[in-house]
Amino acid sequence: MDFLIKFAQVHETFRLPEIEALAIVEGLDLKVLHYSLDSPFCIVRLPSVDAAKRLVQRSILAQSIHELWGTGKTLQEVHDAVKQGTPHLWAQYKMVSFKFAVEPYQGSRSTAKRIELINSFRFLGFDGPIKMSKPEEVFTIFEEWPFDSVPKGIPDPTNIHFGRYLAGSSRDMCLKFDLKKRGYISTTSMDSELALITANIALAAPGKLFYDPFVGTGSFPIACAHFGALSWGSDIDGRSIRGEGGKKSLQGNFEQYGLGTGLGDVFSADLTHTPIQRRRWWDGIVCDPPYGVREGLRVLGCRDPERTPWLIEAGRTKGSDPDYVPPKKPYSFLAMLDDILVFASETLVDNGRLSFWMPTANDEEQEIPVPSHPCLEIVVVCIQVFNKWSRRLITYRRVPDAHVSPLELQAYTARKTTGVSGTTADELNPFRRGYFKKFEADD
Repeated sequence: MDFLIKFAQVHETFRLPEIEALAIVEGLDLKVLHYSLDSPFCIVRLPSVDAAKRLVQRSILAQSIHELWGTGKTLQEVHDAVKQGTPHLWAQYKMVSFKFAVEPYQGSRSTAKRIELINSFRFLGFDGPIKMSKPEEVFTIFEEWPFDSVPKGIPDPTNIHFGRYLAGSSRDMCLKFDLKKRGYISTTSMDSELALITANIALAAPGKLFYDPFVGTGSFPIACAHFGALSWGSDIDGRSIRGEGGKKSLQGNFEQYGLGTGLGDVFSADLTHTPIQRRRWWDGIVCDPPYGVREGLRVLGCRDPERTPWLIEAGRTKGSDPDYVPPKKPYSFLAMLDDILVFASETLVDNGRLSFWMPTANDEEQEIPVPSHPCLEIVVVCIQVFNKWSRRLITYRRVPDAHVSPLELQAYTARKTTGVSGTTADELNPFRRGYFKKFEADD
């Protein structure tokens, strides 16, 4: 059966990956027949109406899904498709309450023209009452118009679809988890919409364990817990986890949404010195590592041990004290990306996913390449574009060991550590350096 998904016209490169991920979560056989970044309409093939409803029930970027009755370049082509493919369905809706709607994308229709379009489907023979509020069935005429069709006076749309409404999505969850309504946030808290999308693409679901090594105020664990996963997290700065305590803390955020049972635990730790055993137990790892712009990228250690031997000695003698604050030093962003991939390769279950955000300049000469690892296969790269820079959501799948090339793994292990020489934040982080220079080319 063919169905039409109506997407929100935002985050276009994220929409199809989210739907494909949800098909995996629901165990559905999904085939995408037509999709374009320039259109909110996507035509897919699924085994049943029930499968269609399940596909979009937790989607953030889809708005609704419709049973597709006909599609064409002209209204007559749509009429012909409906008459040819759906007469066996008409009797089911002959006496139910219904309404028709017209949705022109990038176009405009007068009230008179809308009524004319609706009346053109009188051949369906529906005799039930017309209800504009809460009808049993809704039939929609979707139109795709060229860009700027209204000021250019373009008379007709380029594509027309006709379908029966089946189900809505979870897009309203963006409002429920809106940061403006959250009790505890920081300058680096991830937008609720993007956190929920990330959790979907990473396949968060009941019975799964998810981990965020840069947990902050908990945006990603909250999103994963909402979808049923048990969430864990850590952060080098324990203050961001604890906040002021009570409602003004990470745990307070979970309790605000009634997700207390979805929080496994959080703890203060540095990913490069993590206490987590290297065992394959995480179903998913989601994170937004610090870029070194709003928050500096630091790890445990001394910037110059030879000049500060007392810090080394303090670590030996007071390291186990509860009030001991270990020293931190700037760290290479590129090295941190490698650390994330190595950690994921050692702790993700087979086919578990790693989804993390990574910034890059839009200028090809300053672009940061997508990191790779022999044990991790890139599933998708989604891009959120700003002015002179972008950030990517990169998602990997943990390849089963039997499918990992021993030679590639050996070469990766023997390579030189990725990084940038230097000791200051600007020297160690090319993105930070480019950001504050407004990504202007070096002379």
